[in-house]
Amino acid sequence: MINNFSSRKHFIFICTIAIIVPRLIVAQKCGCAEGLCCSKWGYCGTGNDYCGKGCQGGPCYGSLISNGSAFSVSEIVSEAFFNGIANQAASSCDGKGFYTRSAFLEALKSYPRFGTVGSSNDTRREIAAFFAHVTHETGHMCYISEINGPTRDYCDQQNVEYPCVPGKKYYGRGPIQLSWNFNYGPAGKDIGFDGLNDPDIVARDSIISFKTALWYWMSNCHSLITSGQGFGATIRATYGPFECDGGNPPAVARRIDYYTEYCHQLGVETGNNSSC
Repeated sequence: MINNFSSRKHFIFICTIAIIVPRLIVAQKCGCAEGLCCSKWGYCGTGNDYCGKGCQGGPCYGSLISNGSAFSVSEIVSEAFFNGIANQAASSCDGKGFYTRSAFLEALKSYPRFGTVGSSNDTRREIAAFFAHVTHETGHMCYISEINGPTRDYCDQQNVEYPCVPGKKYYGRGPIQLSWNFNYGPAGKDIGFDGLNDPDIVARDSIISFKTALWYWMSNCHSLITSGQGFGATIRATYGPFECDGGNPPAVARRIDYYTEYCHQLGVETGNNSSC
């Protein structure tokens, strides 16, 4: 009886090891579930220990994976790349000195999935697409606010969740020219500023300004470009009938030209469906 019982205990222990070991091996190979990071040690989880320095896969903080090596978004959006856009703005431009790479990188900390999802090609296309729109919207980072913006009425009075504040104007501001009360309201709520009562903060604070651009991008365009729907889908998601389907062919062509140029700089093909 004693020997049989001892044998059973030994058998159970061996079975337990057999069950546990494969699970550890899977973890070490980074078979993580959606939303989890694979740490530098090969285990799945969230937070800085998993998604920070050395992260091998998943929504790593500010990094993407290419051929097994980690590259940070800051390496892709290098000083040469960023300044290659910003330096084309004349010294008299409002955006000269307002749009900086350091402000972009600081804002990026709030959006760790930007430029980190999918293959190396996917992530580089996303970066190229984002800056193509920024370049077009701001004239190579020259404009902070929409030309003649104060004369335009971007108030959706039917929107009761984010009602317009009397005397406030919701014209385009920032790298992707945030417009309308129904964008300023939720952007401010998510980022942490009063978008309805103080929309002009987007033109005063460069970090908030870049955060609004990234907020809009992640809310409307990120999933389109990372799922392979193409740059054209981001034009349609942002400007729809105002530019697509014959709305403004020259504007669409310029956006595509910028996107193509930046893809070339980042060493990636443009992919399919560049136009809307």
